[in-house]
Amino acid sequence: MPNTPTSLQLPPPTTKGTTSEATMLNTLPDINTTVQGMAIVWLLSKPSSDFVPLGQFPEEHFSEENPWELIKDFQGELEVLTTIISVRNSKLEIPYTYMDPALIENSVAI
Repeated sequence: MPNTPTSLQLPPPTTKGTTSEATMLNTLPDINTTVQGMAIVWLLSKPSSDFVPLGQFPEEHFSEENPWELIKDFQGELEVLTTIISVRNSKLEIPYTYMDPALIENSVAI
């Protein structure tokens, strides 16, 4: 992957016009390093197997009424946003789903 190498085997050139094709090829990582980098990117970009959408809380951390009301209000706002995004996306040839609360993880899950 010469356009996005995962590592360099030699330091980058410090002056323009001093690099040869051989130096460039020696600077790029070997195929095993590239394949490992691609595998890591693929693995980290997969959806989590225990995906929890934004605003959903499987564990009950609060027993008081006030936090529950705030959580319900927040979930309601997220539902409105999801509806607005779904309506907008239905009119698009390629839907833009990156900011849809229903598709955003509640927390970092690596």
